[in-house]
Amino acid sequence: MKAQVNEIKEGLQHFHGTEMFYQIPLLKTRFTDGLKYLANVADCFWLITDTSVIAKSLMNRSEFVTIDFKRLSEEKQDFTGYEAEIIYTDGNDTILEKHSYRVTDFPLDELRLFFVNNTLMLPSEY
Repeated sequence: MKAQVNEIKEGLQHFHGTEMFYQIPLLKTRFTDGLKYLANVADCFWLITDTSVIAKSLMNRSEFVTIDFKRLSEEKQDFTGYEAEIIYTDGNDTILEKHSYRVTDFPLDELRLFFVNNTLMLPSEY
């Protein structure tokens, strides 16, 4: 049973810095306690993997990458055929890459992550 949206948002507020780093075996990307929590409660390990692969590929363009997951409005979904998008920027609003998802089971409407030093983290853990 997935955690409810408010419960997830509430849980995410408790992460400041990280006690431990976890690693995605094949990618060697590290991620934090906050993302481990999110992957468990929201069943979204795919999000950590996808964003890591793409952010890693952008490291030659920016050492710091912001990752914004956003569910599109129903109007925009009907028009584009996509349910959500993830936008990667250099932290200064320069869009490096954008990926659209036709379907997603991710429970939150939006989420921001940071990727720096080969580590994926919540902004509060930076």
